Amino acid sequence: MSFASRADEYVARIERVLDHHLPAAEVAPRRLHEAMRYAALGGGKRIRPLLVYATGEALLVPPEVLDAPAAAIELMHAFSLIHDDLPAMDNDDLRRGRPTAHRAFDEATAILAADAMQPLAFEMLATQPALIGMPAAQVKLVALIADACGSNGMAGGQSMDLAAEGRRLDPAELEHIYRLKTGRLLRASVLAAASCATAVPDATLHALERFVDALGLAFQVRDDILDIEGSTAETGKTGGSDQAKDKATYPHLFGMLRARQRADELLLQALDALGAFGPGYDGLRWAARYIVLRQRA
Repeated sequence: MSFASRADEYVARIERVLDHHLPAAEVAPRRLHEAMRYAALGGGKRIRPLLVYATGEALLVPPEVLDAPAAAIELMHAFSLIHDDLPAMDNDDLRRGRPTAHRAFDEATAILAADAMQPLAFEMLATQPALIGMPAAQVKLVALIADACGSNGMAGGQSMDLAAEGRRLDPAELEHIYRLKTGRLLRASVLAAASCATAVPDATLHALERFVDALGLAFQVRDDILDIEGSTAETGKTGGSDQAKDKATYPHLFGMLRARQRADELLLQALDALGAFGPGYDGLRWAARYIVLRQRA
């Protein structure tokens, strides 16, 4: 049974975990809780949880141990999307084919919903029954996800991305932003599963790091391409928004041909990093092709 056939099961699994841990919309403060659920349960490809579970399969970590890390990372991702969409940031009106949180509710409620997701993510890591009795793993997970989302990760990358609007960057500068803004949380998704595994050899850990580093860059380059070529139905966002804001993206700075070549090159690098591993890593290989090529087969 291929990972492709299990991917929908994992997506359904993380939806159940998120639904269970998010506050009910009927509980006060209702509008805040409605906004949290709107943003976190509003669809999406669930790429980060899929990476958590695929890595867990490779390292023989039971899914129930991975539920809290996968959900915590997805909550941090949802938090970042709410903030990215705000008028003070990217000022987007659509996300996942629906009005962004600040359009569906209001800016203050959207900000508070995002803020509330951060402590909820860490609460899950501290209290999930499957992680009780694994204090070393819990500490690693907290440190890993916090670092991925701070000034050395998503927040720092977003700051640099905003500062780069209208500027000419070289490829190394642009890819550094990508590594922080997008890559660090994808890296955390892979390393979170490794943090829950028993005695992962250093060579395996380094291979996983090389895999996800290349994959994170490829994912963002592909997103840049889809901003130009993808339809709103495909991306869930307003097409061409990056170009309209004169954002620093691979196609905008270096041309579409070079962007496609770079995405393909990075995908090969990611897959090559797993070359020494057997069928147990096929889930990660599938996830890489899905993330970059957007093909589920």
